[in-house]
Amino acid sequence: MMTEAHWQRFMGGSDAEKIARLKGCELLKPIYAQRGFLPEKDPLTAFPHESRYAVLDEIGHDLPSLLYDKNFRTYARELEIPRWQGPATEENLPQLRLYYVRLGFLASAYVSQVGAEPDKVLPYNIAVPLVRAAMLLDRLPILSYDGYALYNWKRFRKNQPIRLGNIDTLQNFVHLYDEHWFILVHVEIEAIGADILAAIASIKRKLAENDDVDLNPELWLIADSVQRQVDVIKRIPEYMDSSLYYKTFRPYIRFFENITYEGVEQAPIQFRGETGAQSSIMPTLIAFMKIPHQRSALTDHLADMRKYMPLRHRVLIKEVEAMPDIRSPEYKEPYNAILDAMVAFRRVHYGWAQEYINRWTDDPRGTGGTPYMQWLKQMLQETEAHRL
Repeated sequence: MMTEAHWQRFMGGSDAEKIARLKGCELLKPIYAQRGFLPEKDPLTAFPHESRYAVLDEIGHDLPSLLYDKNFRTYARELEIPRWQGPATEENLPQLRLYYVRLGFLASAYVSQVGAEPDKVLPYNIAVPLVRAAMLLDRLPILSYDGYALYNWKRFRKNQPIRLGNIDTLQNFVHLYDEHWFILVHVEIEAIGADILAAIASIKRKLAENDDVDLNPELWLIADSVQRQVDVIKRIPEYMDSSLYYKTFRPYIRFFENITYEGVEQAPIQFRGETGAQSSIMPTLIAFMKIPHQRSALTDHLADMRKYMPLRHRVLIKEVEAMPDIRSPEYKEPYNAILDAMVAFRRVHYGWAQEYINRWTDDPRGTGGTPYMQWLKQMLQETEAHRL
């Protein structure tokens, strides 16, 4: 059983000690220029056949069908979930991430099964292994954006880009391709983010060598890359029906509200649900562009979203925040081009939030548990106001 002391150390501890273990400048590590915030290698698609964890692949494969059964929770409570053995290492990290993906999906499926009232107790056999894996990954024990998107894809042709048409998901809540598409759009957006991070890293190197340098090539690359991300997010309606999204798989990625994790000596838990706000791309751009968002409950929520990001991503964002402000008349044209692309991205995102969520419900809270329409509008307006 996890004690209160263990839980508080896990939940309330500062990142300082963990960050101190990391070596070198995170932003300047070559992997970000190659993969963005996606994992260094393509995610593991399945556990080795002889692995003690291989049973989780079968559970994951069956999950969309099992969720049609009104007795799913009884079945889930009786599952024998293998505990993760040993520490997290570079060698076993792909397996640990897949373990977290399988358990994260199972936990959210159990709590939020469509057609049943949300359950307030995550059973011991799921809760304890999930919390253990989350602790090893320096993250909170709920399925977040990293598990739903960053670690949840594969390529059909390994020698071809990480791009729509060449990727598929590893795990889903429903059989509909709509959910695959929703996840995969985010994966391509993250892949494009590699060019953004490469340009920001190049700017950091240039400024460290000489203040009097030309940053135009990097700034134009960022503007072009964000516009490419806009082109991808515009494709959402191609294979995703708004009524199906709201009724079928969106409920599974909502926030946890007053959920008890059996085997954990802790009061009922509140966790943010999976949301694109947990992606590190836009926070990195905001940090780089030094966009001043007015302090509010909504920006506090945005800051809280960082708790759900991988530790190394949080470190990278802090490094970008510490970079000099490059907002200058000298770079007015490319700087404004980046802002215009960011505004375009936010405007499309706002439109999809209206189409896929807001028009279907009177509940102002999004999957993350906040008044998302108000928040998205504020971010859009304040980004636009920062033009030179």
